[in-house]
Formats: sequence, structure tokens, C-alpha cells
Amino acid sequence: MKKLCRNFYERDTLIVAKQLLGKYIVLKDNSDEIIVKITDVEAYKGIRDKACHTYGGKRTPRTEVMWKRAGHAYIYIIYGMYYCLNIVTEREGEPCAVLIRGVVPIKNIDKMSYNRYNKPYNELNKYQKNNFSNGPGKICKALALDKSHNGFDLLSDTFYICEGEEINSDEIKYGKRINIDYAQEAADYLWRFYIDA
Repeated sequence: MKKLCRNFYERDTLIVAKQLLGKYIVLKDNSDEIIVKITDVEAYKGIRDKACHTYGGKRTPRTEVMWKRAGHAYIYIIYGMYYCLNIVTEREGEPCAVLIRGVVPIKNIDKMSYNRYNKPYNELNKYQKNNFSNGPGKICKALALDKSHNGFDLLSDTFYICEGEEINSDEIKYGKRINIDYAQEAADYLWRFYIDA
């Protein structure tokens, strides 16, 4: 599978967000490998987007990675317990990112299940299976991603995104981003993009 190159990420965030759908996230640990397909994303357009952590040019230790080159992982914690994976986009100094909101397992689902529930996938109940990786915090738990992965270069050989399934534009659904009621008019932007799993 061909790894995405830097210039894939160095484009308009809305374009990158839509084109991440169907791509595969790959995590390698020694001889072990986890692969998931991206099915749900949200775009955050930097200093002009009231829903973005860098709105108005805000630059903090937490958001520092967003100001760097595209193609890095921006991972932060919410509610003091859930990590969220974002992909930095656009040119350096334009702090934009795409939140990965939903994935489906492609390879090594049992390892993800142990990460999430400490038991194999076939022992999960229907509710657990239906809600396995359909939220940012669930994804990071399933992939064992945490603050130590913040700033990780996604052109590495151990944590990267590669070509996956071809998605036609008419397969992509649009919606409002979730849990950003504070963002005034930006709360109504249709910058969530998703496909059927």
C-alpha cells in the first residue's frame, strides 16, 4: 500500500478532509500491525474558524504542532480522559487540521478490541461492536494512541496513512461538526464529511 506523501496534506483542509475518506491508517509495532479505514472526518480551518483551537491566531504549547508542517499528528485530550487524533494540513504557519472521527477495522481487530475492552472482538456484545470506533476517543483507545504520539510525523514507517479504497464524490455525506455549539456561525458549517462504513 502506498504511503501518502507530504504534498497530499499540504493542500486546502476541506479537500484533504474529503480525500482522507477511505484511506488507511497504519500502526506498526515490531512485527504487529493495525490497519483501519477512515470513514468520518471534520475539517478545522485555522485562525478564521471559530471552532478551531487556533482561532484568532491562538498559539499555545498544546496547539504548537498545528503551526508546523502538514502531515503531522495533532493529538490532544478532552474531558481529561479521551484522546483525539487530528492530521495537520495546509502550509506551515497556517494552523489547520482534520479530526478523525470514525474508522472501521481492516486488520488486527482483536488487538484493537483488547485495547478498548480487554477482551477479543468475538466476546463483545452488539452495542460494543456497533460503537467500536465511531468517535474520536474510541479511535485513539482502539489504536492505543495518546499524548506521546502528538507531533508524530505521518511519513514515518511505524505510524502513517496510505492509499485505501477509492471513494466517489457522490458517496460522501456532509453534516455539521459535532459538539461545537460555542462556535457561533462556524457551528453551522457543513465541514463534517463521512461515508457508509
